Amino acid sequence: MKNFILSLIAVSMLFACKEGPKEVKDDVAVVTEKTAKQEEWVSLFDGTSLDHWQAYLGGGVPKYWTIKDSVLVFTPPTPEERKNDGTKKYNTFNIVTKKNFSNFVLSLEWKISKAGNSGVFWGVHENEKFGEPYQTALEIQVLDNENHPDAKNGTSHQAGALYDLVSPYEDATKPIGEWNNFVITIDHKTNKGNCLLNGVEVSSFPVGGDELMEMLKGSKFDGWEGFGQYKTGKIGLQDHNDLVYYRNIKIKELD
Repeated sequence: MKNFILSLIAVSMLFACKEGPKEVKDDVAVVTEKTAKQEEWVSLFDGTSLDHWQAYLGGGVPKYWTIKDSVLVFTPPTPEERKNDGTKKYNTFNIVTKKNFSNFVLSLEWKISKAGNSGVFWGVHENEKFGEPYQTALEIQVLDNENHPDAKNGTSHQAGALYDLVSPYEDATKPIGEWNNFVITIDHKTNKGNCLLNGVEVSSFPVGGDELMEMLKGSKFDGWEGFGQYKTGKIGLQDHNDLVYYRNIKIKELD
């Protein structure tokens, strides 16, 4: 009996040794898979650096965009500063990514000041003949829906709208002073885009081609040279002369 028990112990230890490496390997595989998924996202602003950004039409990030407590803050210049600032080529201080993007998912958080207005652009084409990003780029609106007069000019001007083109299905914004989250998907392969606002899909739209051109008819962009024509372009944040905050900006490019 003693020999039998010892034999059982030996067999158990043998199986344990064989299973041990497999468990470790499985753990490594799980960690590697999680890491790979996390690495699909690239940070465009992590609270420490503006290395991924520049002024629209080139140059360093304008001084009115600063990092405070890990948040990207646009503090609008005074009329005098705006008039006399020699660093701008035109009248605004929009910023854009240094890199161009085509198909992607963009995630960011924003907080707007009372009665404030801003926006998130994509497909920005930098050319001297286009003085502003909005001349070529589509925009998801950032707005104080309660207090900004633009919200009263039609729901296609409210937060989460494809500006002046597609109204939000509902107002999913949080009260002023709280952070909101956008997840914007742009996919030219399927010609589909959409915007999630605080986890709620509030707008969907074509991103190019005949469908977009048909949608532009009768809008303020009808007949604009270059508008919505660039499948590859920069992502931009708008200077609309209002205090606005952004954080946790990251992007995942789609195949």
